[in-house]
Parts: sequence; C-alpha cells; structure tokens
Amino acid sequence: MALPKIDQPLFELEIPSTSKKAKYRPFTVKEEKILMIAQESKDMDQIILSIKQVINNCMPDVDVDTLSVFDLEYIILNIRAKSVNNEISFAFEDEETGEKVETVININDVKVQFNDEHNKKIDINDQYYMMMRYPSLEEVRQMQAVEEGSTEQMFATMISCIDTLVDESSDEVFKLSDFSSEEVSDFVDGFTSSVVEDIQKFYVTMPKLRHTIDYKNSKGNANQFVVEGMDSFFT
Repeated sequence: MALPKIDQPLFELEIPSTSKKAKYRPFTVKEEKILMIAQESKDMDQIILSIKQVINNCMPDVDVDTLSVFDLEYIILNIRAKSVNNEISFAFEDEETGEKVETVININDVKVQFNDEHNKKIDINDQYYMMMRYPSLEEVRQMQAVEEGSTEQMFATMISCIDTLVDESSDEVFKLSDFSSEEVSDFVDGFTSSVVEDIQKFYVTMPKLRHTIDYKNSKGNANQFVVEGMDSFFT
C-alpha cells in the first residue's frame, strides 16, 4: 500500500510588476533543502537558481523567466512566510558604534517600493515613444558581470529592455524582439542625449524590495538601516 500524498494549501498574491494575481503553495521539505544548500554555499548564482526553482515548483502557472528581480524577491519571501513563519532574523553593523545589531523582520511589513518618478514610457519625439520592460534576473546578473559604468553595459541594458516602439501617428507597434541585434543597435545609436537620460532614469527609479529598520544604538541615538535587494535578504 502506497503512502498518501499530502495536499498543500493554496494561497494567492499579486505580482508587483503586473498587478496580476497568482496562486502558490508553501514549499515542502524538498524545496527547503534546495534553499538551505544554496544559502550554505554563499554563492549568489546558486542562491538565484534555487530561488527560481522553488518559485517554479510552488507557482507553476507563472513563467519564472519573465519575472522581474523585485517580483522574484517578493514572491520567495511570501512563499517563505507561508512555509515557515513570517519572521526573519537579521543582523547588521551600526555605522556609528561598529556594534552588531540583531533584529527580527516581519515579512508582512516588507513591500516593493514604487518611485513616483518612475515611468516605463520613454518619449523619443512627437511621433514615437518606447515602452520599457523590467530586466530579468539573468539580464541583471549579465549587466553586473560587465565593468560597472562602462558604455558597453549602458547600451546593452538599453537594447535588452526596450520592449516596443509605438508610432502615435498610425498606432503601429513595433516589437523590438522581432528585429535583429544590428537593427536594434542602429536604432539605439540614433537616440538623443535626453532620451538616454530618460532611459537611465527608468533604471534608477525601478521598483525595489526595500525595508527600513528603525532602531537605537548603544549610545541611544536613533538610526535607520535599509534592507534592500536579493543580496541583503538571501545571504
């Protein structure tokens, strides 16, 4: 006689980048082992792969490769809250005293922060505008592999995350993924400096998983510590 298969409860959350709702289940011992092994490795690439694998297992109706970085971070935190508990022990160093500060973060308090100045629409001129998409986790890691601040990185970022070009005079929409890399590169080379600045602003103001911890150090001074991004929450 076979052992029974244990049914898992289903929960629902809203994916931050799309506002669409998706169902997910808590992770099991199998997925918990995947996360623990990755965290013990201290290898960020391994941690990222494990997070994607767990999300893929627990939220099968969502294509994990299309999710933004802040989507992945938010989803895995919520899965963890339903699977274990909604608290994460966290420690950091106080800049003033150099002392270690230990605290507990309530996952329910951690939200994706949206900047009022953020805009996915980039105007090129009176006739054309572009719609940007958020970089995937792989694209972010590739960008980080390129020397920070390099021209190559900047233009590779622009090319990879321009989703569509819209002609307002005819309502024609061009999907940039339908064109060759050479064609897209030639298109990007024609941008004015103001267009480039607007694209850079898109990245700088992108939504982030961010949480501020208010505390008093050993000298009694009120301070804040900001927890932000994959590296902070999962290492």
